[in-house]
Amino acid sequence: MKSLLVSATEFEIAPFLSHFGLKSGLNYLNGNQIVVLVTGVGMVATAFSMGNILATDKFDFALNAGIAGSFSTDIELGEVVIVNEDCFSELGAMDGDSFLPIEELGFGKSIFTPLQSGLLEGLYSTHKGVRGITVNCVHGDDMEIASISERLNPAVETMEGAGFFYSCNQAGLPSAQLRSISNYVERRDKSRWNIPLAIEMLNRRLINIYTAI
Repeated sequence: MKSLLVSATEFEIAPFLSHFGLKSGLNYLNGNQIVVLVTGVGMVATAFSMGNILATDKFDFALNAGIAGSFSTDIELGEVVIVNEDCFSELGAMDGDSFLPIEELGFGKSIFTPLQSGLLEGLYSTHKGVRGITVNCVHGDDMEIASISERLNPAVETMEGAGFFYSCNQAGLPSAQLRSISNYVERRDKSRWNIPLAIEMLNRRLINIYTAI
């Protein structure tokens, strides 16, 4: 079996890599091949990196792992969730105070659900499924947070997720996106964040997943 593990930064998956002695690129683990792809932050960097590797290589599934902000305090800091729908939330046009998504303009789509396979059924069945949005600028203004919550009702926000799903869907590749919550989406206050906890819990989960494969 050959899998693709994708993360925006090496920092987010460093404990997992260290635990198994892995590095960026091709690795062998428990008789399986795992390619680690660090894309850089943002949807453009993610889509470019994914396009490059999927044009020349084939995988059984792809897994995107990273941290995220949560719009819902019902999700605890450090909790690992699985994104079952993601959206390019800014892809469209403004008409006064109204936002017109790209679908209404007739130029494409902005919402993506991942392709699934038997290999990923366990992940989807054992993690809380949430709706995500993908942004270029993370939210930190109360009025904007209220507006995007009313329009799309997202649970989590990232800068890469929809780009990852888009790339995998274009290639017909089953995929999953795991996110560990590092902060709540609110007026920016890093003293309320817990990135170390989010990293710890994400990597603990990755280690369990790849130990079982």
